[in-house]
Amino acid sequence: MRDVAFKITHRSSNLLQLSRRRYHWHPSLIRRSQSLRPKLWQLAVPGFYPRGVKTKTTQKLDELPQGLLEGEDSLKNDEDDGPSYPAVVQQAWNNMQKFRDCVILTRVGNFYELYFDHADKYGPLLNLKVAKKKTTAGPVSMAGFPFFQLDRFLKVLVQELNESVAISEEFANTASSKVKSGGLLFNRKIVRVVTPGTLIDEKFINPYENNYLLAISAQSQEVPDLVQKVPAELAADAGRPAAKVSGEVGLAWLDLSTGDFYTQTTAAAVLSSAVARIGAREIVLDSGTDEAAGQAMLGVPDHDRHLVTRHCVRQPDLHISQWTSMLESAVPPEIEKTFTKHEVAAGNILLDYVREKLQGSGIRLQPPIRRQDNASMGIDKNSLRGLEILETAKDGISGGKGTLLHTVRRTVTKGGTRMLKNWIASPSMSLRIINERLELVSKFLEDQALREEIVAVLRRTFDSQRLVQHFSLGRGDADDLLSLVRTIEATNMIANLLQQSIQSALSAQKNEEVSLSWSTALQSLSGSLSLDGPTQLASRVSSAIDEDGLMKSHRLQENDSANIVSMAREVLQSEGIEEDHGSLPAVLRSKKTAKPPVDQEPDEVETWIMRRTASPLLEQLHDKLDDLHQGKTSLASELQSLFGSTSLTLRWAPGLGHFCHVKGARDVRSSLQIDTAARDVKSTKSTRSFHNTEWTKLGGQIDQVKLQIRAEESRVFQLLREQVVLNLVHLRRNATVLDRLDIACSFAVLAEEQRLEEGRAFVGNDCFVGENERIWLITGPNMGGKSTFLRQNALISILAQVGSFVPADHAEIGLVDHIFTRVGSADNLFRDQSTFMLEMLETAAILNQATKRSFVIMDEIGRGTTPEDGVAVGFACLHHLYHKTQCRTLFATHFHALADMARDFQALGCYCTDVVEGPGGSFSYIHRLRNGVNRQSHALKVARLAGVPESAIDVARKVLETFKADPLLPGADSQA
Repeated sequence: MRDVAFKITHRSSNLLQLSRRRYHWHPSLIRRSQSLRPKLWQLAVPGFYPRGVKTKTTQKLDELPQGLLEGEDSLKNDEDDGPSYPAVVQQAWNNMQKFRDCVILTRVGNFYELYFDHADKYGPLLNLKVAKKKTTAGPVSMAGFPFFQLDRFLKVLVQELNESVAISEEFANTASSKVKSGGLLFNRKIVRVVTPGTLIDEKFINPYENNYLLAISAQSQEVPDLVQKVPAELAADAGRPAAKVSGEVGLAWLDLSTGDFYTQTTAAAVLSSAVARIGAREIVLDSGTDEAAGQAMLGVPDHDRHLVTRHCVRQPDLHISQWTSMLESAVPPEIEKTFTKHEVAAGNILLDYVREKLQGSGIRLQPPIRRQDNASMGIDKNSLRGLEILETAKDGISGGKGTLLHTVRRTVTKGGTRMLKNWIASPSMSLRIINERLELVSKFLEDQALREEIVAVLRRTFDSQRLVQHFSLGRGDADDLLSLVRTIEATNMIANLLQQSIQSALSAQKNEEVSLSWSTALQSLSGSLSLDGPTQLASRVSSAIDEDGLMKSHRLQENDSANIVSMAREVLQSEGIEEDHGSLPAVLRSKKTAKPPVDQEPDEVETWIMRRTASPLLEQLHDKLDDLHQGKTSLASELQSLFGSTSLTLRWAPGLGHFCHVKGARDVRSSLQIDTAARDVKSTKSTRSFHNTEWTKLGGQIDQVKLQIRAEESRVFQLLREQVVLNLVHLRRNATVLDRLDIACSFAVLAEEQRLEEGRAFVGNDCFVGENERIWLITGPNMGGKSTFLRQNALISILAQVGSFVPADHAEIGLVDHIFTRVGSADNLFRDQSTFMLEMLETAAILNQATKRSFVIMDEIGRGTTPEDGVAVGFACLHHLYHKTQCRTLFATHFHALADMARDFQALGCYCTDVVEGPGGSFSYIHRLRNGVNRQSHALKVARLAGVPESAIDVARKVLETFKADPLLPGADSQA
């Protein structure tokens, strides 16, 4: 489909060792003493100084202080060795010991910070300045960034560096917790570990692709003589026994961002192709799987291309019914029986890994869908790459220009694009499904008005699959609720459009005006929509959320975030050592942060995200707050009259509380004379701020009501979240319907565009491969279009089984169970794999795995070796495909002798393209295929076009003439 259009018709320690004469101090005691009391060892043992971890020091018994050593309980309770650090740094150190394989991001106020070697290693990679935090134990490396930039740095760490990131959040300690922790205001705990395969709602997640996490469960066995059984290039360590995966392999994969969950059993021989088709961002193997077995499963050439994580499963033998706590609904007993033991094992690995990374957060996945190999067309990894179905062959860009996905995509929703990609990677093998899709495309192609209306409404929808998953994880916010409302409203509009179309068509059918071949498909799609529950949810959310208040809240948050950036400079200046200050730009070094004066009245902005009518209690609280504000206004008037000062205002400030403020020398003197008992907050010659009992009491009441309103808003919001969770099944089902409609409209738009391009100068070619001619042997000149013809027919077969129209006047295509391709040339020298070796590996896969219902395209088999060997290998492939496999095949070659050697193959047809030579050495390609064999490859013409020196071409011409006079092998004269 490039230049030519074709037609197809996871400690203990001994602190003291007591002998008769001496105490022997264990080094760990010294380290523990240092961690809590840096001077304890000096007080307890005068003259005793540690010299390092490995030093063992003794002291006479009569020289030891008598009685109980102070701080013994603390020593026993402290679990961390090492020098004394501030509480925040110590907490970060503790987390680094627990999560050794993760980068630790520690929340400290409005920042996330890295410490120790994490700061040294990742600070430069994140373009962060690494400072030295001054502690009693010495400087500690640190780097940080504002909290609102978390997604930006997670993207670099997780997506670009493939690191696991443990996020440590701070939690306010209760009164009892403060006592236990020695007065610490906050405790910090790891709340989640983010890996490439466990992204949920990060802003950098690709909205147009699924972010799959894949687990593989397989049996492996020792192969004592691997070198003799497979090529040495494929052995992980040639000459040594290695694991070999055999039999069936269980796969389980999910997308945490959408809740999609699938399982499959596949053969070990085609595992690498299944992995390529799924396109997982991270692969999880059981920790018991050795490296060799992992390479055997994924394929040595591909093993390093995937992020492979090894995980120790805590409960490997769970029954599928025990997955229910993580699913939106239980798996019916009759369906449970269909899952194989390998799939259940893979599912246990997958779910246990997710539970560990989410650190106990709740999750609701869709019940697992079991995929079967025979339910979709198989496309091996070589074909995915060679045909550039999802990624470009050269750059590996997913969905990039030049791929089949990019060429046919006309979808307008994110969910629709993800579904389209899955359809193209796994075309259906069900005639019913394929025909239903085609009927919908046909309907939307004919009814342009309906299609345009549906597309216009679809553009107003949001990614509800991922939105509802936010709520299932307890992460959805008010904006997500409003987005769901808009999507539900759009769903109702689409449902009405579909019903109107169906009713109109039914009326016309009664009058025998039209034939409704598409009505069943459209009615089935419309009937799949569930509107009652979601519509009630949308109404409840709309009546509760105050959109204007939400917008004001966002503006305040943006202003607060802007102020945090300047705080970074203060942190570096206060926490960093002197040399770090020199790294600041001159403007920032001289610039000091100006704090607002006490007498400056801050803007009192109250923002509420819930309407006051969202609940009866909320309405009562707002009424009470209004009364209190009215009381504040009255009190201000009374105090202004009492003090004779119109400048008197009632204010509040953090750390100061509620106070009265007067401005002007006369008003200040007046206030001092009238209220001599008032406690001043701050006074100057022209201003005075002082406490007033009545305002302090009233202000406290206002603050209390505001807290009650916030609490009630949180309660109402939580109720709305619960309502979303209760409607998970309906919302997900509706999202699926919208995605299918998006694809159907997309295919209709594509078909219409292609129809409008019929007048362009394309060369059409017919292809009749079936009972009479199972194999087409295609010859012709270089650059003559043979490879294009092969690829296009394979792509057309894929499109047809996806459910799209194809670029042809007429097409009758028998179901293809598997597409195999052997096209292009490449090598893998790092793995000691030559071009010819890779060619033979692909050929072996075709000859071993293709069935009678497969479609095979092979391009220039044998070209990486001598002509004699190449002809032999090429003929052997033809012979096997013709006599053994008996599948539909397009076979392109420059070994023209193959046509003579296969002359007795009755179900083999020979076709070719041509070159027409003109005056002065000019020539043109004839891309139309004809019957026969073209024994001239015209290589020298292509060489001249590429700019090969004419002298070299002359030499080549003489050699060819020699070959013609004395051929080295049958058909050698045809290589000209």
